[in-house]
Amino acid sequence: MIVDQPVKQPVFGIVGWKNAGKTTLMERLVACLCARGFTVSTLKHAHHAFDIDHDGKDSFRHRAAGASEVLIASAQRWALMHELRADPEPEVETLLSKLAPVDLVLIEGFKQHPHPKLEVQRRDARSTDLLAPHDPSIRAVASDHAIADLPCPRFSLDAVEAIADFVLEQSGLPPKQTARKR
Repeated sequence: MIVDQPVKQPVFGIVGWKNAGKTTLMERLVACLCARGFTVSTLKHAHHAFDIDHDGKDSFRHRAAGASEVLIASAQRWALMHELRADPEPEVETLLSKLAPVDLVLIEGFKQHPHPKLEVQRRDARSTDLLAPHDPSIRAVASDHAIADLPCPRFSLDAVEAIADFVLEQSGLPPKQTARKR
């Protein structure tokens, strides 16, 4: 019996403190990379409880009744909700294994995981303490201001095309060519 091996796809992270602009940069990077013909998926870490379901809906009622997983499907999309109940939060590798193969997975958050990352730094963010000097997995910083003595390259937060080129280079993907079709 042949067992499929998980596809190891390139991953690159976007990290930073709260309100630094991570989600805005992620959104702009995804749009830029998709416009170049790459397939991109995202993995987002939330530090709080969240719900994509609503009280009273059938799927919510299934979960409330104790279902471990609920899959909702329509002609436009499907979503699988997995309840952890008392289980620990899954590791990044476990979460990545749930995704279909794509050219690149962008990860927002998961600061402590050792995948390559870009730090987002905004002058008016909650914290301006840089992560880069203490984390060798941070390969560059994108900021809205000059930063002295950085141990890695710095990009303007608005330099999305240049940041996309850097992410692709760091991920071993061609910067401007159309991505391979799957």
